Amino acid sequence: MKIDIINEEATALVDTLVAGVRQYNVDNMGDETSKPLTVVAHDDEGKLLGGVSGRTIYKNFLINVVWVHEQARGTGLGRELMQLAEVAAKDRGCLLAQVDTLSFQAPVFYQKLGFEIVGRVPQIADIPERFFLMKTY
Repeated sequence: MKIDIINEEATALVDTLVAGVRQYNVDNMGDETSKPLTVVAHDDEGKLLGGVSGRTIYKNFLINVVWVHEQARGTGLGRELMQLAEVAAKDRGCLLAQVDTLSFQAPVFYQKLGFEIVGRVPQIADIPERFFLMKTY
């Protein structure tokens, strides 16, 4: 056996690892394809103001990123984007959404949207606390 440490992008290798996990999931949960789900907002000039992006699979909406430009924060845009993304996820049959965030980012934002903290990694040294949140539909 040979074990390597790779310190650069290895897209083909990572794709192979993901394919292995997907096959394991299919063997245990049945065949379902992960589908991307992204909702974005642009201003009148086409500048990106914010978005929500994730994937749906096995009745889960797995949220990868939520971002709102500084000039649009506090306007309700983040809430609107999240609500639209959740409606689309529910339309796909999702029964829950999952997201993680750092303590200085948005745990309260998600809680206001009905997400519950289901796990956390405590702050250690200069690494902020990390929250794992879930919302059932």
